[in-house]
Amino acid sequence: MRIPMTPLLANLLCLGSMLVWAMGLPAAEYLIGPIPALPLTALRMSIAAAVLLPVWLLIEGPARLRTAPWRRGLLLGGLSFGLSGVLLVMAQAATDPVTVAVISSAMPVIGIAIECAADGRRLTLPLTIGLALSVAGGVVSLGGALGAVDLGFGAFCAAASILAYTLGSRFSVTALPGLSAWGRTTVTLAGAGLATGIGAGIAALTGGPAVQWAAIGPTEIAALAVFSICGMALCQILWIASVSHLGIGLAALHMNAAPFYVMLFLSLLGQPWNWVQALGAAIVGAGVLIAQHRPTPTRQPT
Repeated sequence: MRIPMTPLLANLLCLGSMLVWAMGLPAAEYLIGPIPALPLTALRMSIAAAVLLPVWLLIEGPARLRTAPWRRGLLLGGLSFGLSGVLLVMAQAATDPVTVAVISSAMPVIGIAIECAADGRRLTLPLTIGLALSVAGGVVSLGGALGAVDLGFGAFCAAASILAYTLGSRFSVTALPGLSAWGRTTVTLAGAGLATGIGAGIAALTGGPAVQWAAIGPTEIAALAVFSICGMALCQILWIASVSHLGIGLAALHMNAAPFYVMLFLSLLGQPWNWVQALGAAIVGAGVLIAQHRPTPTRQPT
């Protein structure tokens, strides 16, 4: 039985996507250094696509895979998610997980701006208030770390990564309308894996940074599994499913709770709990609810 997509379910899927995305950032800390940005992104995207492909095959059958627009999906994935993934790793290598999450808080502004320009979305009062609360919640989540945010090259890479990811998420829905969330996610991540894999191969042949295989052990392999399967494959399928229903603007409001989710997983690794970031996440949640408010139609007298 197919569960109908409702606004509540779409928001829960989006929340889950942010949660598993944040899970991947601390895991990436074990990989950055031993594995350069291009090979790491290629491994991450390829593993994610390899995990999703048999699931998609099982759910929708081989005929759906044969008729999928692979050329368009591979190109879209390579140009958006592949580029975004490389820039994300470069950003985290130059900064830290919290800075990456902080820069990511610009995503709802970018998403809503894209919808206003491309779709004629109107900035209603609830949407404006919700966007303001989402940004405010992201700022509150920074707490005392605001002054420690690196606004140099790493921040530029993070901002470019979020822009590429936002555009890619939108085009995954609008440019691949005949596919389910499983199909859209699989073909675009396959494209990202292919593009970054080619890039990693070229870099290796031209004397680029090499993988430090001696530093790869069970901990790094487990971190790569979390970074690829949870932080990419599971995150992306939940994300694309929610974007398909909510649109990129509303879905992106959830991104500003990311610093809280990052802190949540870092606290599980031994760092202290931060109530300020928890408050920021609550403000973001309130913004998400207000932005999606629809006034009740007034009944006309009979």
